[in-house]
Amino acid sequence: MYTLVVIRHGESEWNQKNLFCGWTDVDLVENGFAEARKAGRLLREGGYSFDICYTSVLKRAIHTAYTVLDEMDLTWIPVIKNYHLNERHYGALQGLNKSETTAKYGAEQVQLWRRSYDVQPPSLTPDDPRNPVFLAPYQAEVAAGMKLPLTECLKDTVARVAPYFDSVIKPQIQSGKRVLIAAHGNSIRALIKHLEGVSNETIAGMNVPTAVPRVYHLNEDFTVHDVSYLGDQAEIRAKMEAVKQQSAVKK
Repeated sequence: MYTLVVIRHGESEWNQKNLFCGWTDVDLVENGFAEARKAGRLLREGGYSFDICYTSVLKRAIHTAYTVLDEMDLTWIPVIKNYHLNERHYGALQGLNKSETTAKYGAEQVQLWRRSYDVQPPSLTPDDPRNPVFLAPYQAEVAAGMKLPLTECLKDTVARVAPYFDSVIKPQIQSGKRVLIAAHGNSIRALIKHLEGVSNETIAGMNVPTAVPRVYHLNEDFTVHDVSYLGDQAEIRAKMEAVKQQSAVKK
């Protein structure tokens, strides 16, 4: 049986401000670093260790990965950064306040943009400076002629996360490597759907808490034997509820 640990980044600057973030490269706030340190302690005390870590090219996930590994005295292991593990691209919603967007467009529309499986948010225009083709982390992909998103729904995110997991990460696990993935709410939801076969309707209602290790035990054929969050379950449920309430209109 294989063990895989997946963790969402800690609270970021735009989480704190309740803004749509997507591929915007914002850092952790101090609470986010504290969450990551706590996750590292939980993993260390639980007897976990890792041989390799995969993360996105966004610093909130990268800094979470290194903070967790620092707590575990594992900063020496390889940390592979790849945009396939990036957060879902929120298009033109990036930088907008979630509750204010709900007040403007209505809860039903924002819920579709945030949580539906196959409805994309409004797209960036190609000349928008936020277009990934203008950003430093993606120049190798641009040079290779790869198409980068201007917006994504969860279905699009699954379409980049799942093949990357199957072609790059899965063989490492099969070779005996102990793997940590530090990623984002929606790239983790994409992985959950891929690994667990969750329906489109069920995945729409799933909320991933910040900086809580999600531990998978996988059978040899990569079906899920069991999966659970590590830590205080009441605290984890409160974090998940906080994610759920981000689009609520402030009164």
